Amino acid sequence: MVKMTALYRRPPEVDAFMEHYETVHLSLVRSFPGLLKLEISRMFVWDEKPADPFLQVDMYFASREQLLAALKSPPGRASGRDAQEFAGEYIQIFFADVDVETFGGEVHGDGGLVRGE
Repeated sequence: MVKMTALYRRPPEVDAFMEHYETVHLSLVRSFPGLLKLEISRMFVWDEKPADPFLQVDMYFASREQLLAALKSPPGRASGRDAQEFAGEYIQIFFADVDVETFGGEVHGDGGLVRGE
């Protein structure tokens, strides 16, 4: 399994940014071919300061080839253009091979390791 992570620094107008992100950008991302899982993390800190970065989005695919195919697809290209237009100076993109450990029940460690390719 692999993932693409988009990490967003806090823009000056968070509400306008999130309005565009949630109404325009996410619909493009959700239509990526081969997308297995989408995680949207809204960051926080324990004191009263706003978190920065403030948003992390993880997009999971079965393989590097499927991730690359998604990025080359029409929704992938449209998503890339849109991200550059509305978030270009606030976004960083990372790619990673993923190892997943799952834990079932209430006992921590009662699970298995799934290795990425």
